[in-house]
Amino acid sequence: MSTSPEAPAKRVRLSPDERKTQLITLGVKMLGERAIEDISVSEIADRAGISRGLLFHYFPTKQDFQLEVVRHANAELLARVVPDPTLSLFDMLRDSVGRYIDYVSENRTSYLALLRGPTSSSPELAAMVEQTRHAIVDIILTQVPLSPEEREQPRLVLVVRGWVAFTEETTLSWLRGESISRDELIELLVESLLALSMAVNPALAAALRP
Repeated sequence: MSTSPEAPAKRVRLSPDERKTQLITLGVKMLGERAIEDISVSEIADRAGISRGLLFHYFPTKQDFQLEVVRHANAELLARVVPDPTLSLFDMLRDSVGRYIDYVSENRTSYLALLRGPTSSSPELAAMVEQTRHAIVDIILTQVPLSPEEREQPRLVLVVRGWVAFTEETTLSWLRGESISRDELIELLVESLLALSMAVNPALAAALRP
């Protein structure tokens, strides 16, 4: 039996903040299914039960809307990978990496597009992706058992930034074919960070080991 297309949402009166949040939430949900440049503002407006013109009352341009959607999605990613303080350092790392892999697996189309697709050439979106990378580096460095001065050592910061780039590239390749299992991918990423830590600070690498 065929199913009828999704009906437009019934018009509901919302406050300006509630309406803006609703539109962004719809955009983020759609971002899990397609690249940001393929999201139709007309479809978003239809799902929200408002006119296309009203959407542009909240977001002056389509790009403004896209930026807000990506900003919200990046915030979701960062919230997903926040370390669990009840775990040991090693388990904390493994758990966060696993949740990162799960998030990008659920949003692979947008993840691929943001890092390698047409949107990667947008200065505003590229800057947003870079901010997310910085935030992940900060999350990692905040958890390591080092003094504030040791955490700011250029070699260590460079290593962690390099690992984030390695994680992105490795995950992108994995998403295209999943040539190894999820658990094997997590193991590879965790062990690679431990190996890099050993080259910079053997005591830190030892502390991270289970």
